Amino acid sequence: MELGLFYDSNHRHGIVSGDIFSHNSKPLKTMIMKKYYFLACFVWITFLIVSCGGKNETSNEQAANSRPALKGGQASVDDGVSARNIVQIAAASSDHTTLVAAVQAAGMADVLANPGPLTVFAPNNAAFDKLPEGTVENLLKPENKKTLMRIITFHAAPGTYNVKDLKDGMMLGMATGDNVKIELKDDAIYANGAKVLGTIAASNGIVHVIDAVLLPPEK
Repeated sequence: MELGLFYDSNHRHGIVSGDIFSHNSKPLKTMIMKKYYFLACFVWITFLIVSCGGKNETSNEQAANSRPALKGGQASVDDGVSARNIVQIAAASSDHTTLVAAVQAAGMADVLANPGPLTVFAPNNAAFDKLPEGTVENLLKPENKKTLMRIITFHAAPGTYNVKDLKDGMMLGMATGDNVKIELKDDAIYANGAKVLGTIAASNGIVHVIDAVLLPPEK
């Protein structure tokens, strides 16, 4: 008698188990082949599971890194304890990747991260999508940096203006020296026609998320 492995076809889960068999049962060669067959199947299934898991990890990592990273200067300082400044709040939002890219292209990240205080009207990605095709790509070019700076500056007002401070009909002075008209309609706040979707307090001021890009008057 010899000790070997066999596959119990009557077992519901098809588990490989040990037993005693004689030379009069199935040949040893057949049993060994079955043993390696099941081993090969196990290795192959394990490979597929690991491969799929790896793909998911790569996909998640790419999604996490899709947002623009803040590079150097005051804007990138984060001790993990202090409240976030205006730029850090925008950078942490998946809905403001275009705004963050524009701020970086204009070289204004550190300006908006300074103590302030500032009130910033932050257009979301959908707001930039409303602009004519190619507008954003054109503004991000180095030769248009001055124009981009003026547009971003027109979204910032010196001082802290929370929701309760924005009154119907008031003319809010922006950092460009121009004004933005505030209107209250249907229980909503509008700045030059752009609707305020939400408000977030920052360490250096206030962020009002809006659904349209504010364009400064031509000079």
